Amino acid sequence: MPRVVRFHENGGPEVLRIDNVEVPPPAADEIQLQIRALGVNRAESMFRSGFYVESPVFPARLGYEASGVVSAVGSSVTNVAVGDAVAIIPPMSITRWGAYGDTGNFPAAHAVKNPPSLGFTEAAAVWMQYVTAWGALVDIAQLRAGEVVIITASSSSVGLAAIQVARSVGAIAIATTRTDAKKNALLEAGADHVIVTQQEDLVARVNEITGGAGARVAFDPVLGPEFEKVADALCERGIVFAYGALSPEPTPFPLFAILGKMLTVYGYQYKLIVSDPARLERAKRFVLDGLSSGVLKPVIDKVFPLEQIVDAHRYLESNEQFGKIVVTV
Repeated sequence: MPRVVRFHENGGPEVLRIDNVEVPPPAADEIQLQIRALGVNRAESMFRSGFYVESPVFPARLGYEASGVVSAVGSSVTNVAVGDAVAIIPPMSITRWGAYGDTGNFPAAHAVKNPPSLGFTEAAAVWMQYVTAWGALVDIAQLRAGEVVIITASSSSVGLAAIQVARSVGAIAIATTRTDAKKNALLEAGADHVIVTQQEDLVARVNEITGGAGARVAFDPVLGPEFEKVADALCERGIVFAYGALSPEPTPFPLFAILGKMLTVYGYQYKLIVSDPARLERAKRFVLDGLSSGVLKPVIDKVFPLEQIVDAHRYLESNEQFGKIVVTV
């Protein structure tokens, strides 16, 4: 019987359990995947804890992205076949589909055949981070060569993906990090500049880097008190993407910066991209081309076996990681 990770109540990592659960055949527009590896995302930790944009229905599955081998296809599926090695672009709902386990059904439209250069572990670390970064920076902001983007939480998988995406279009990536522990690694990962926020003034450093002009784009999953400084560091008519809520503290509204500079604050989720077939197709092409050329390469920090899913979540919440956490099955 398939092994599926579920939780029966909200709480810390310890509420995750591996249950033996029947997985039904895929629907007409779905595939069934024998999962070999799955990516761990901050959204799943928030969902498990009860602080997410969706609420669980217990017992709840979780998990947005996985890679594996197609074992069955629905009657209307034509883009992949049984035996194909594929990865899953995160679908629209974490409550309906779940990637934590050894078997799962997923929308066929979100299955992408793995490039020959990627094994299952790397393939499980691709789609959430690159679709999220591409959608904000390229599709919406239309970031161009020479423009400056501030990337907070830059050592996360999405933060590192944003650095790569920005660099791929010739933009200047300013990465922020709280301490200097990850500064050199961020520079080696492609950041043009790194600002250590516990030691440096964010606004002053951005002004120094940009000659007083400010950055045009900020990509921020943290918010909290630092959000005011992020807004102050933008140029006139800049745009800040608020795509997370990592700070446990309240987020003040930077009224005068927004009014004075005519800023746009964009509440953003990857779902904006995956819900639009044309945008999703452009995202796929961008990511596959980037993987092929080597401009995009997922950074994997640590790999856990499925039996250590609780440890994987504990490690995620330690904030020690640099890049993606992957679980193998």
